[in-house]
Amino acid sequence: MRTGNNGGMDPGVGATLREARRKREIDLEQVEAATKIRARFLRAIESEDWDALPGEAYARSFVRTYGNYLGLDGEALAERQRQDTGSWRPAERLPRVEPAPVRQAEVDRGRGPLSSLAVLATVCAALLVALIVVLGEKEENPLPQRGAGESAQGERTAPQKTSQAEEPRKSPGLAVQLTTNAEVWVCLLDGKGEELVDGLVLEPGAVEGPYRSGSFTVSLGNGEVTMTVDGQQASIPQTPNPIGYSIGEGGALRELSESERPTCT
Repeated sequence: MRTGNNGGMDPGVGATLREARRKREIDLEQVEAATKIRARFLRAIESEDWDALPGEAYARSFVRTYGNYLGLDGEALAERQRQDTGSWRPAERLPRVEPAPVRQAEVDRGRGPLSSLAVLATVCAALLVALIVVLGEKEENPLPQRGAGESAQGERTAPQKTSQAEEPRKSPGLAVQLTTNAEVWVCLLDGKGEELVDGLVLEPGAVEGPYRSGSFTVSLGNGEVTMTVDGQQASIPQTPNPIGYSIGEGGALRELSESERPTCT
């Protein structure tokens, strides 16, 4: 509960959703069928038992989807849930501080204008002398014209043929692309453990990739994702529950246990 502007107590996120559902005379089974959020998760949201949900990102995603389904401002409810629990945003990034470039004026500090001009004049003079020498040598020793297919020694050489059967080499590794069919939280790592999609809640129709690596690990908030590996669609069940995979040599998928799934935290 929160203290409102009029001094009263505002209902919490869970109570707001529960009251809206009851006013519309909708039961949890109907919500589950429409949103694909398990009824037990819906009960946890209405009672604000956030520990019963898969994680912070999932909690906000479920609250947003639930609120939008009831005709409420799902985004505002998700942000309010984050503030109430003191959670971090998956999409937040720390500002990148780049070192300031060294200015040429600092490099040349201590060099007077006369010394710089003297160096420039010396370089130009040397280039001019070298150019005169090269031109003089070409006039004294002109090179003979070569016929087509002749080498430097005058011998005829066979033209190089390019084999038509030779195919361009493919880049090493696997190519993975994700396309979301509904709102879903995604964490995707490459074979070195670097974050390619770093724990973001993606909107329906979002496309990530293709990314290329020797292997991948991926964690999904639900199964509403179409994943292709080297252009072939992977088999992912349409489940509202979190799921994760490792993608290895040849595009082989192995389902990960909850403790093995990457979290991008």
